[in-house]
Amino acid sequence: MVHKAKILLVDDRPENLLALEAILSALDQTLVRASSGEEALKALLTDDFAVILLDVQMPGMDGFETAAHIKRRERTRDIPIIFLTAINHGPHHTFRGYAAGAVDYISKPFDPWVLRAKVNVFVELYMKNCQLRDQAALLRKRLETVLPSNEGAEVLAELSSRLAAVEEQAEVLGKQVAAGSDASLAAADSQLRKRIGDLRAVLDAIEGR
Repeated sequence: MVHKAKILLVDDRPENLLALEAILSALDQTLVRASSGEEALKALLTDDFAVILLDVQMPGMDGFETAAHIKRRERTRDIPIIFLTAINHGPHHTFRGYAAGAVDYISKPFDPWVLRAKVNVFVELYMKNCQLRDQAALLRKRLETVLPSNEGAEVLAELSSRLAAVEEQAEVLGKQVAAGSDASLAAADSQLRKRIGDLRAVLDAIEGR
């Protein structure tokens, strides 16, 4: 069971990392520092992260190159990346950020409340997905012990169908977060919560046997 999500903060300037920690500390999650692209990639080898805040302007491996490496790895390709930059080179620069796989692109100085809200959405989505995986594992364990093989196969098929639906809703939610549509985000979040409720109902039914 996941209790706290990990958020990766990548910036070559210690004062910027300190500022990000001050802004995000209210979320009460685990904040992990990386002072370079290389250090970020090393952290991603062993830990799972809900979201990555990645500075664009860094010496050596910059944010775009770091993001490209992240997206090429099967383990990390689906982690949301929010680019942070102090330099605005216009639409082309922003487009390059999205092309590199970012879900958002924020120019400094940014509004702390807005940044915290955006990060929190991805943390909540990550926690919900972890909750679904935990429930699915528990369901499968229960099915192995309380159901005949034929009934277990039927319930597992239903479970797989519901999990697929949840994953689809999670993907829609992530896209709507990136688009910044609050109304759509609320609707997608509501649907995802309903799917989680459906899955919990299956678990309750099995436990009641």
